[in-house]
Amino acid sequence: MDPNTVLPENKAIQPNIMADDNLPENPKGTTEVTTAVLDHKAERALVWKFDTRILPVMAIMYLFNSLDKANLGNAKTAGLEKSLGLGPNQYSIILSVFFIPYVLTAPVLGVLGKKFGPSRVLPLMMFSFGSFTLLAAACQNFGGIMTVRWFLGMSESAFFPLVIYYQTMFYRRGELARRLAIFYAASNIAGAFGGLLAFGVFQIDGGVFGAEDRWRYLFLIEGACSVLFSMFAFWYLPRTASEARFLSPEQKELAYHRIAVDSSAVVDEEFNLRSALRIFCEPSSWAILAIEVCLGVPLQSVTLFLPQIIARLGYSTVKTNLYTVAPNVSGAVVLLILAFASDYTRLRFPFVAAGFLFTFIGFVIYAAIDVQEQLQVAYFASFMMTWGTSAPSVLLDVLYNNNIANEGRRVVLTSVAVPAANVMGLVSSNIFRSQDAPRYIPALATTAAFGGMGLVLTLLLGAYMMVDNKRRDQRQGVVVKAKDIPTEKLYDGPSSPDFRWFL
Repeated sequence: MDPNTVLPENKAIQPNIMADDNLPENPKGTTEVTTAVLDHKAERALVWKFDTRILPVMAIMYLFNSLDKANLGNAKTAGLEKSLGLGPNQYSIILSVFFIPYVLTAPVLGVLGKKFGPSRVLPLMMFSFGSFTLLAAACQNFGGIMTVRWFLGMSESAFFPLVIYYQTMFYRRGELARRLAIFYAASNIAGAFGGLLAFGVFQIDGGVFGAEDRWRYLFLIEGACSVLFSMFAFWYLPRTASEARFLSPEQKELAYHRIAVDSSAVVDEEFNLRSALRIFCEPSSWAILAIEVCLGVPLQSVTLFLPQIIARLGYSTVKTNLYTVAPNVSGAVVLLILAFASDYTRLRFPFVAAGFLFTFIGFVIYAAIDVQEQLQVAYFASFMMTWGTSAPSVLLDVLYNNNIANEGRRVVLTSVAVPAANVMGLVSSNIFRSQDAPRYIPALATTAAFGGMGLVLTLLLGAYMMVDNKRRDQRQGVVVKAKDIPTEKLYDGPSSPDFRWFL
């Protein structure tokens, strides 16, 4: 097979890949295509190549994305407000303005990513948000930083949705959670690395900037790294598996087959907006959006205000940034544990619910105790906050992506759902009011309430999926698991009689 050969749509590769002699029979006695692969050694070698060639690059890209998004909280602890002459509530406005273009442009950029390929659009977005981060270092007043934050939100809007879609082009449904978790753990590592970087930068005396402007170094370093790495990513990332230079012709065939039977009904399907928008005719899509909204408040509260939450413990500026490292690292560890357990059990919603439970407990504890009298308990509660924001974000995205075999509908829902969570930064950035410092009781209570509601909605959605699967099994007179149904039969989603929810 020529490496440049375009594989036909929706056609599984047969030779040496599928165990045709052992295919199961359905109740009517006809042989059906399954998701089975005969040569497991070849498949493991292929997945290992994806893990070592693509996943690290994507993780680094998202690490810089997270750094450029959340560095404002670190800069605030080093005098950003005083340096820019910000008035009352103007810091909250700067945080809020980021999310308006983020939501408005994400669906458009998501569609462009599908049309032109995530491998091209993602590096271009990275170049853009790195450039605007560099410009933030030159801002001298409220108007300047607000303008930069507007365009930063626009350039980052569809980054995570397109990363999710890009990974579904290489991994099976049952492989996605732990890979996406490894990738998303970069955001937690970014929080930890951002704290360490701020710890080092904020000890600089003199230099180009004065003591009150040391925060500018943070933007210069992070922005420059983003711009430089985006150039490498543009050259390196393959558009699809069939165009990956590091795969042999046989591996390209296998890669195509894996996605055709266990990810996309039609591989590399041409985008059709009318067909893609039909995803919003499904009630489950609206349930997912409601859960994303509930997730958004605790997620953004931790991302934007963890330094301020830790500052309540009474530490200096330098120590406050340093003490954000351990909670962020622990969040990454718990995320990986839950994601690997999710892939092992082939279950999603119970682990999403577990994350919401951690969030709820962490914020309730922090709001209820006397922090100064119980420092260790309060610091542990900040760990639980990070545990409960990372896992639901990843596993919820995996849950609905696992249940959508149509590539266009998948990217559209992801491009709306992820911004729905992020737009709740408008809530988070306005509930942590300066007049409520240092306790922030209204903010902590509001965040806990959203976490609790997310827990309830997740359990209700999971219960509905389980009941619907049993109803479909009874109707067909056979017990079938979602992982055993080839995705080529699931193009129409729940309206297909063969559809089963990937729980």
